Amino acid sequence: MPMTERDPSLAVADTEVNELILQEDRRQRESLRLIASENYTSKAVLEACASSLTNKYAEGYAGKRYYEGMSVIDPLERLAIDRAKSLFGAEHANVQPYSGSPANLAVLLALCEPGDTIMGLSLPAGGHLTHGWKVSATGIYYNSVQYGVRESDHLIDLDQVRDLAKQHRPKLIWVGHSAYPRVLDFPAFAEIAAEVDAYLAADIAHVAGLVAGGAHPSPIPHCHAVSSTTHKTLRGPRGGLIMCRKAHAKAIDKAVFPGLQGGPHNHTTAAMAVAFKEAAQPSFRDYATTVVANAKALAEALIGAGLDLITGGTDNHLMLVDLTSTGISGRVGAKALDRCGIELNCNSIPFDRRKPFDPSGLRIGAAAVTSRGLRPEHMPMLAGFISDGVREAASNDGQVSEEFAARMRGEIAEFLAEFPAPGL
Repeated sequence: MPMTERDPSLAVADTEVNELILQEDRRQRESLRLIASENYTSKAVLEACASSLTNKYAEGYAGKRYYEGMSVIDPLERLAIDRAKSLFGAEHANVQPYSGSPANLAVLLALCEPGDTIMGLSLPAGGHLTHGWKVSATGIYYNSVQYGVRESDHLIDLDQVRDLAKQHRPKLIWVGHSAYPRVLDFPAFAEIAAEVDAYLAADIAHVAGLVAGGAHPSPIPHCHAVSSTTHKTLRGPRGGLIMCRKAHAKAIDKAVFPGLQGGPHNHTTAAMAVAFKEAAQPSFRDYATTVVANAKALAEALIGAGLDLITGGTDNHLMLVDLTSTGISGRVGAKALDRCGIELNCNSIPFDRRKPFDPSGLRIGAAAVTSRGLRPEHMPMLAGFISDGVREAASNDGQVSEEFAARMRGEIAEFLAEFPAPGL
């Protein structure tokens, strides 16, 4: 029987999956979403993700495909590339990486040989697994040297970066993070990379939206290659992006395909193109500026509520709370807050005395709540929710009663009802 004769909607075809999606929609509407790597996409981005483009295979690049039927796919990918280049001021862009981790691996495959020395910010100091951490392929197939932050202020120690670079002469230096709350000094890193004749690669997965919106300095003028995800602060689909100088375009493209993957996800490419267009609008600049303002206001309010923050605050979209003084771990705190309708994640802090699976910190991000329309004047309310939940858990051996949790969930849902969730 042809599928067209038995092609019901999801609600009819699979009630179990449909119900789970409806539950997720409800959770995203009613929960205080503060995970720094999450956001809300627009309805237009969601529609592109759910389009018929998912039916089409497109191995290769525009004009050089291994399949026919590319009269739509080729111009679509070119459009996404042109919009990415225009948005970030890049000479070349590749929009095919499936996510940020493969994008980072592609940069290494293009610019380095297995066994070459690379440098990156260590995971405990706020770096990412794919910047050479020992359990990642980037730390297994490359000789990884990790730099860190100063113990006195938890800021990146550029003197250490320079000393390590001179000592180890890396082929490539990563600048980027997954949990560092301050602005990245791209010119300083470029100076160090030039001194040791190393490539400089920036991973801006977390701050790409801030860069696009003018709320964070751009790495493009200073780096040989720049990688990113397209969700997080950029508010696009779950995908990856690499930008580079023209001199490295061929090597980057070859590393992505056929080096690491086959055909791109065309529905994701379309959603990227939509997101890049949205990020080029004046309203996006207001959003990016507000993300930073909200993060700063939330950090100040959390400090005012008696919580300790790594580096004493933030310059970007995220902050790290040190729960050591409360007597509970980050994992315990995160799980307790989740029961209360507050979503964030436990996270290691610099020089953490606890194990990575049960660290001392909480990572909090302001991008998703900003997308809902919250502004700095609302941040003290959010800080109150967080501090109330933490104190309740701390005073009850890490637990929160169902009565307390239900009351918190109700208050948060009522508060958020005034700020509709985009796309849902």
